[in-house]
Amino acid sequence: MTVTAAMVKELREATGVGILDCRTALQENDGDFEKSVDYLREKGLAKAAKRMSREANDGLIHAYIHGGGRIGVLVEVNCETDFVARTDEFQGFVKDVAMQIAAMAPEYVSRADIPENVIEHEKSVYRAQSLEEGKPERIIDRIVDGRMEKFFQQACLLEQGFIRDEDTTMEDLLKTQITKTGENIVIRRFSRYQLGEGLGD
Repeated sequence: MTVTAAMVKELREATGVGILDCRTALQENDGDFEKSVDYLREKGLAKAAKRMSREANDGLIHAYIHGGGRIGVLVEVNCETDFVARTDEFQGFVKDVAMQIAAMAPEYVSRADIPENVIEHEKSVYRAQSLEEGKPERIIDRIVDGRMEKFFQQACLLEQGFIRDEDTTMEDLLKTQITKTGENIVIRRFSRYQLGEGLGD
C-alpha cells in the first residue's frame, strides 16, 4: 500500500512522533492507522524506559484549586531542562496531573512509595475479610493478591485510569510525555487538601 503525506501527517498529529518514524510505522503496518499507533506506542515506550533512568532536576511546582476552593493540590513534576519545563506541552501535562490528584485522591505516586507496614496492614484486613466471608483457606492468598491490586490501582497515582481517558493509566500518560519531550519526567511528590478533611480525627 502507498503511504501518502496526508496519512503521515494524520499519524504525526495523533502521536507527536517524528515524520520518518510515522512513515516507517505506516509502511510496516500496510497503512493501518490503529496498528501504526500501537507500533509507535510500543517503540516509544521502549525509548521512554531508557530515558527514565536519567536525572530530572528541573520542572514545575503547580498549585491547583478545585470546587470553588474546596479542594487544593500542590504537585512537583520534574524534567531535565528548563526549556522543556517552559513548554505548553509540559505545563499542560502538569495541570492534568494536578486535576487527576484533585479528582481521584491518590495517596502515593507509585506502589514503591507505600510503607511496608501499610501494605501488611491492608493484606491482614483483606485476609480477615476473606475468612469472614467463608472463603476456602487454599484460595485466600489469591483473593488477597487480587484485592491488593485493586488497592494499588486506587491508592497509586501512576496506576489510576486517567480522568480524561480511563483506558489510559497515568503511567501510560507519563511515558507518552517522556517520548514527546525526549526527556525524563518524574512526578516527584504531591499534597492534596480537602476542606474540613482530617479535622477532629
